[in-house]
Amino acid sequence: MEQSLNHSKWECKYHVVWIPKCRKQKLFKELRRELGPVLRELARQKESEIVEGHLLVDHVHILISVPPKYAVCQVVGYLKGKSAIWVARTYGGRKRNYTGQSFWARGYYVSTVGRDEATIRAYIQKQEEEDRRSDQLSLFD
Repeated sequence: MEQSLNHSKWECKYHVVWIPKCRKQKLFKELRRELGPVLRELARQKESEIVEGHLLVDHVHILISVPPKYAVCQVVGYLKGKSAIWVARTYGGRKRNYTGQSFWARGYYVSTVGRDEATIRAYIQKQEEEDRRSDQLSLFD
């Protein structure tokens, strides 16, 4: 869907993937239910919108719409940095001045979506189904 600013119309969507630093599945599994709304609010603060997103057992997939006045690296860096602070305050017992280790691994994958949005959305949704299926299989281990 095309959006607009004062003097421009735009449609800039990106498929972004990143991972937690140590891929500690147990910790991330507990966090991911709460982290979704946090990431959506952080995106909104950068005038962006997470159109589709899933926090899987060991990585994050999002389809994000970013206005052209922001570089995608600014928005993704903001999401990762501020959400790491939220994780530290919520689960690490630190209330202020968190500047220690980050929760997320360095870097991320990003690709422009263009007109393939439906394909990307379907891929992200399929990843969540695969994750659920593997979670159910691990119950029997």
